[in-house]
Amino acid sequence: MEEAADGERISVHDFRGRLAEELVHFHAMRLRDSLFLWVGDGPRLGNLALAMSSPRDSIPVSTLLFGDASDNTSSSLAQKLASKTKKQIFVSYNIQNTDSGFILLVENRIKEEMAAFPDKF
Repeated sequence: MEEAADGERISVHDFRGRLAEELVHFHAMRLRDSLFLWVGDGPRLGNLALAMSSPRDSIPVSTLLFGDASDNTSSSLAQKLASKTKKQIFVSYNIQNTDSGFILLVENRIKEEMAAFPDKF
């Protein structure tokens, strides 16, 4: 069996953080030119958003693939990550708390992990 090049391997990285007294789990799966990021406090997949850079706009385009269209948390997070990484980003945010202060804690935890383990993203 032929060995895949490093850029073709799927890399899985799990981490967590206690944010505002809540334990939040993160599951990152790096694919060739994209990243799947699941964020949650329990085992569910309630939504999925996709964002990617566009040659026509400085802000990445995003769409909700499934889930509650009135909640743009996954789409917003996917857009920020797409802007930072220049990759196609899938995000599933599965926490009831969508307060902007809490989401900022989530974003900062992701940034910390990306800085510590850039090869996983």
